Amino acid sequence: MIFSPALEARFEKLLKSYPPGRQRSAVVPMLLYAQDEIGHVSQQLIEEVARRCGVTPLQVDEVIGYYSMLHRKPLGKYHVQVCTNIACQVVGGEELYDHASKSLGIGNKQITPDGLISLEEVECMGACSWAPAIQINYDFHHLVTPERFDRLIQALRDGTYATKAS
Repeated sequence: MIFSPALEARFEKLLKSYPPGRQRSAVVPMLLYAQDEIGHVSQQLIEEVARRCGVTPLQVDEVIGYYSMLHRKPLGKYHVQVCTNIACQVVGGEELYDHASKSLGIGNKQITPDGLISLEEVECMGACSWAPAIQINYDFHHLVTPERFDRLIQALRDGTYATKAS
């Protein structure tokens, strides 16, 4: 499998950071970094990560089944996750998810027709004090109202959304 030179360098550095015989510890970060580059975890990626980390494809597959942030199907350019766990639920998390689904015209784990946005209902994000919370790719947004959600989505569509890392 061919990755960008930047990702290859990241993999090399990552694998060298573990003591000999412990490269299996790189499975999760390698999957996350590769998923960011190719958009999902494919069977070919599973086999490549297994080979590089010295584990079986079945072991990598088991990791993917455990971690909800790893996706076998492509995501939108912007993956929007809405928390509906108990803390978010009591302050409108379910209503926010329903609003998101209706306004985007998609359901759980679906992608808008333009491929820009995917939506996922998720369990606890660890932001209970700032509920309801959403995550857009790696950016968390707290105390989100339907109106604030709409502004965030419009910024995604307009190309004016600034990640918190930028």
